[in-house]
Amino acid sequence: MARKRKELPLISGMEITGVAAEGKSIGRYDDLVVFVPFGAPGDIADVKIDRKKRSFAEGHIEKLVSPSPIRIEPQCSHFTMCGGCKWQHLPYEYQLKYKQQQVTDALERIAKVKLPEISPILGSKNIWCYRNKMEYTFSNRKWLTFDQLRSGEEFPDRDAAGFHIPGAFDKVLDIEKCYLQDDFGNRLRLFVKDFGKKNGLSFYDLRENKGLLRTLMIRIASTGEIMAVMVFGENDSAAIDAVMEAVKNEFPEITSLLYVVNTKVNDTIGDQEVIVYSGKPYIEEEMEGLRFRVGPKSFYQTNSEQAYELYKVARDFAGLEGDELVYDLYTGTGTIANFVARKCRKVIGIEYVEDAISDARLNSEVNGIDNTLFFAGDMKDVLTDEFIAQNGRPDVMIVDPPRAGMHGDVVKVILNAEPETIVYVSCNPATQARDLSLLDTKYEVVAVQPVDMFPHTHHVENVVKLKKK
Repeated sequence: MARKRKELPLISGMEITGVAAEGKSIGRYDDLVVFVPFGAPGDIADVKIDRKKRSFAEGHIEKLVSPSPIRIEPQCSHFTMCGGCKWQHLPYEYQLKYKQQQVTDALERIAKVKLPEISPILGSKNIWCYRNKMEYTFSNRKWLTFDQLRSGEEFPDRDAAGFHIPGAFDKVLDIEKCYLQDDFGNRLRLFVKDFGKKNGLSFYDLRENKGLLRTLMIRIASTGEIMAVMVFGENDSAAIDAVMEAVKNEFPEITSLLYVVNTKVNDTIGDQEVIVYSGKPYIEEEMEGLRFRVGPKSFYQTNSEQAYELYKVARDFAGLEGDELVYDLYTGTGTIANFVARKCRKVIGIEYVEDAISDARLNSEVNGIDNTLFFAGDMKDVLTDEFIAQNGRPDVMIVDPPRAGMHGDVVKVILNAEPETIVYVSCNPATQARDLSLLDTKYEVVAVQPVDMFPHTHHVENVVKLKKK
């Protein structure tokens, strides 16, 4: 007979005392640390424990007894359900405070290296409509809230266009209005959804892996150019043409209208053919007179204005005087490489994704930059002692790795190469701190600058300057 699960307690009147990882808040109950989503420091709440371990527990707020004096009304009606903007209930100045603390804690507790004073975080000028890229999913399994389920009402129409529910791959939250991108994105998404319903088009079934309307990517560049990429789950040419023509006619401001037929199980389009329906196959971003071509598969920082601030910090930390050889590791589409190229003798960029390297080379070409050289391949395989012997010892290394940080072999090669300056750009202060401890044998941290790229989320970028000891 199955063992009966022990009923977990409801904690009455627990005080939320701070913030924790992944955007959660934190409180205490007896000897337990309790992690609670969507709490604000100063809240007094009745918290239901959902999961309990020896030293910590996880729960949710059943009742907000006394709201924190800093708590504000979230702007979005989908707050707590969407999972994207977990800090909308916190004033922006507090968001910045907690992000600053996140960087400080990671560097002090994990890196355990000598640190200079950490500069105040650079906040985002725009805290709404700041994203240049959004991706939406169409689904025939709309997420129903607990209130809807408890109502006993029938919901025969389950078609949705929105975001995946965290922890439920086959459920999609139908989004009425998202405040992260210009309202054009809402108008386009709702138009495609309405067109699909009026014309009896099938919305994608994430369990059965079938259906016509699958995903929609919208990119709005700082230049005003707009890209829309419709992804279809079935190769129905007549239906596809009807959708694309309707979008083209309704939204003539779209400068790059593209589509993909993706019948494989996962949503990634990196290995799929992208078809130009109208306009150009790319849009362009602009930064200090440089034009960066962004295709449907290209990576570009999703907050254009803050990307400029981030890159200015990286360039300033590099301290370029004109004759340096710079290595740009994890160069992506070469944005940083091309951004600093005018200030140094030569830039060598390395990136795993071959399509990104093609974009990087093209971006150099269209901007008349002739002192860059790009290589594609796994970083630990390309960046070797032999590679450096052939291409020259760098004076400056700029590294911008993925969230997992740098591979141990890459760190060893950097230490062997002994550049005078390392500029480490990171989207994960914890793995950055780990790598800084590995570099500590030869390098000291001389400057730290956090940058907020994603208001209303717990994510934070951090730039660290290291000098050879």
